[in-house]
Amino acid sequence: MRRLCIYILVSLGIVISSEAQLSLKKQTPFVGAEVFIEPGQTPEEIDYWFRVLKDKGMDYCRIRMFESYMHKPDGSWDYSLFDLAFRSAEKYGIGIFGSIFPATSFSDLGGIKFPSSEEHLQSIKVFLENLVNHFKTFPSLYAWVLINEPGTGGSIPNNEFSFRKMAEWKKNKKQGPYDSNGFNTLDFTADRFLLDYNTWFLHWIAEEIVRYDPGRPLHVNNHQIFQNAAEYDFPAWRSFLSSLGGSAHPSWHFGYFNRQQYAVAMSANSEMIKSGAGNIPWLMTELQGGNNTYSGGIPMCPTSQEIGQWLWLNVATGSKGSIFWCLNPRASGFESGEWALLDFQGNPSERMEAASEIAFVLKKNADLFSAAIPCESGINILYTRESLWVEKKMHAGGEGYEGRSQGAVMKSALGYFEALGEMGLQSNLKEIAEFDFSEEDYTGKAIILAHQISVASAYWPKLEAFVAKGGRLLVDGLTAYYDENAFCIAQGNFPLGKLFGGQIKEFKAIDSTFMVRLNSPAIDLPSLGWRGVIHLTTGQQAGRYGNEIIAARNKFGKGEVFWIPSLLGLAARSKGDYTSLCRLLERELTATIEVAPLHFTRPQKKMLIKTMQSGNKYISVIINKSGAARSVSLTGIGQNRAGAVLFGKMPLKEVRADNLYIGPEETLVLEWKEPGTDQYKINQVQNEKF
Repeated sequence: MRRLCIYILVSLGIVISSEAQLSLKKQTPFVGAEVFIEPGQTPEEIDYWFRVLKDKGMDYCRIRMFESYMHKPDGSWDYSLFDLAFRSAEKYGIGIFGSIFPATSFSDLGGIKFPSSEEHLQSIKVFLENLVNHFKTFPSLYAWVLINEPGTGGSIPNNEFSFRKMAEWKKNKKQGPYDSNGFNTLDFTADRFLLDYNTWFLHWIAEEIVRYDPGRPLHVNNHQIFQNAAEYDFPAWRSFLSSLGGSAHPSWHFGYFNRQQYAVAMSANSEMIKSGAGNIPWLMTELQGGNNTYSGGIPMCPTSQEIGQWLWLNVATGSKGSIFWCLNPRASGFESGEWALLDFQGNPSERMEAASEIAFVLKKNADLFSAAIPCESGINILYTRESLWVEKKMHAGGEGYEGRSQGAVMKSALGYFEALGEMGLQSNLKEIAEFDFSEEDYTGKAIILAHQISVASAYWPKLEAFVAKGGRLLVDGLTAYYDENAFCIAQGNFPLGKLFGGQIKEFKAIDSTFMVRLNSPAIDLPSLGWRGVIHLTTGQQAGRYGNEIIAARNKFGKGEVFWIPSLLGLAARSKGDYTSLCRLLERELTATIEVAPLHFTRPQKKMLIKTMQSGNKYISVIINKSGAARSVSLTGIGQNRAGAVLFGKMPLKEVRADNLYIGPEETLVLEWKEPGTDQYKINQVQNEKF
């Protein structure tokens, strides 16, 4: 009976969640901020914070619902501090994302990720019952955030509860038919369990909330996605979430990037969340709003230009909202006085004014942005969680050898993402399980597997089918060196040999950067780490190094594979120069690029563009990180359209795609009309704005 009741609750949650999803999908993207509530604050302070949110066009906020500030030592509950916040939010029309924060130590910045014991689980259950039943009556409550930032960095908590859960998981886990040909292999049980363990706990919390507050939107935000992606099963989360979120604090999360790259890092982060969300909405639940003095990995204070870049990148990737961490600084403990949009006198900073300007642009153009969806280029960069697991397990030092450093797998994928960004092409960045392999025709679509060292056996036939149905596959590095168990499939009967058109003879470690020469026409590309030598079968030679074949092209069904077993993406990223890689991508992805939405006529270093479609109109977000003013031209869909400036400045009488000017650090947001309609005049737009 209990199992049946749980099933009914979960089913109900999914049905109601779908209604919440539909509502959010139709909504204009919003800008909001976290209001940090803690003992010692006065009713006047709290009321002011919600008033300033309203004044600055921010209609949503997030609040950490600290059990420690509600649950008293004698077992009683005192919600009065948070009641003040919820009443002020109602007064000013602010919707609250209530972030569930079970009791933990004062020094625990991120909150619990898993229960530590059965007793702890039951205490969380009691907290949820009391919390949800009390606050569900407030009109200002919009959604529940299940917990803050799930993800442990790949480690299972060292406690009896987790070990017992893993034992139960092992007992119920069915073994697949593939066993790496019977060889002894490394053990990835802990990694696979952690993937499901995160899903179990989030689902358990969602289940408890639905028990008391059915119909309320449910949300969660991942964090440190470039490192933690391997423990997130986003497709499984979709069944109990109304929306998926993420945290994107450059100070904490962008360690693979330098500051000039933070815009492309935000773009990549957003693409990974968008992919994970699939058919449900997504939003950036935490976005760095202010200075981090002692916390975070890299001290920094965002500029107003960076605030604009990050917000517009989220919007252009389809986000339905961005919430800054945070509006007001916490007063004590770790992070005290940090991260805020307000200064210490309570006045809006230049960062908040920048965010507010964008909030009002979105409101002014609500019909346009509420219907806008990202334009697809058809280019999909896929990463595999198994590659991240194997890389971590195999790591044995050698940090000076870039290909062996932990993170090389993700950085290789990011290299292609950044190169395509400089071409003005917005590529998808997906875990392989998030890609739809069920279509009947993949003509005009491309997959890039950049140094994805482990490709699980379940995807070998799927990749074959993708290419056979007209898809284009570009492979670099040590992709498919291992199966999901770190068994070396590159030797012997290579299971992807028919698809790739050959087999690896060997990989040779090279001490320094070397050049890979491709033919037809000739392109020289830097590479590093290993030079893969190919034994051809059905493929055609596409590049040599002396007498060795180092690149191959293979027709397979209606599609084609281009295979370069050298680390081109990682090398280009390491050098900070994507010129040669862009030339290769222009050549190999010609059919896809020809039908891509608006993009640069030629690659633009340290720039990027993302485009959305809203009805018969297009919206382009162009960002200049080059450090100098640039004049650029666009091509693709609508290159003959007349444009209007929605955000930014243009010193021209009218906006044309073949002549755009953008200053350093500027963001330009343009609306493109259908060809043949009256042209927008830039001075008219600016007069309306200013």
